[in-house]
Amino acid sequence: MPMPTERVPFVGVRFDLLTMDTVLKRLSAVTAATPYGYVVTPNVDHVVRLDDAAQAAELAPLYEGADLSLCDSRIIAHLARARGLSLPVVPGSDLTPNLFQSVIKPGDRIAIIGGDRDMVADLGRRYPGVDLVHYEPPMGLRRNAAAREEAARFIADAHARFTFIAVGSPQQEMIAGAVRAFPQATGMALCIGASLDFITERQRRAPKLMQKLSIEWMHRLASDPKRMWRRYLVEGPRIFLLAARHRRGVEAR
Repeated sequence: MPMPTERVPFVGVRFDLLTMDTVLKRLSAVTAATPYGYVVTPNVDHVVRLDDAAQAAELAPLYEGADLSLCDSRIIAHLARARGLSLPVVPGSDLTPNLFQSVIKPGDRIAIIGGDRDMVADLGRRYPGVDLVHYEPPMGLRRNAAAREEAARFIADAHARFTFIAVGSPQQEMIAGAVRAFPQATGMALCIGASLDFITERQRRAPKLMQKLSIEWMHRLASDPKRMWRRYLVEGPRIFLLAARHRRGVEAR
């Protein structure tokens, strides 16, 4: 994959200006022998977390060091457009099924980090012939460096064409970055959150209209209010303050 790409800063994160079609074309060139790389898909939750200085010191290099940094939020894209920046949206929840449908072929080795045995079996039934290898890490990865290293070692030893890391953020980005320490690592890892749950219908995405109206977050909040209320009602709205700060910073130059 020809890197680096054109990457622009917005609200404290640098994003690649690549459309879904361009990303798929680049990823189609990946093989199981390609030197290791990884993809991050920052959304509002990620950006707000990175605004915290204590967390940013640890996490910002993981986003900066990714081979692709793709905007996973229509809200961020709208805010960028208001500042004169056209930022393509490439949601991980769309990228993952597109890869399975148009890039991944029977015989490809695909590593799955996270989920459970039943989910991986269901994925195998949907895409027969794909060589799925699975690692289910323990809970508490955020504070368990040894467990993250074990997951990173599994990825490095799997030599998969693609690895889907589905353990939530920032754990998945931490694991993806940790794989760099293993020189034998190959293929491309993608930090994709709940994307595999959507493919296997363990979770349902918002209707297309809600996605187009940039209110998919309402669907997720209604689906799991106990877990999501703080993210969407307390932390998420800070993105508008970050966008205003970005505008002041641009105007000051």
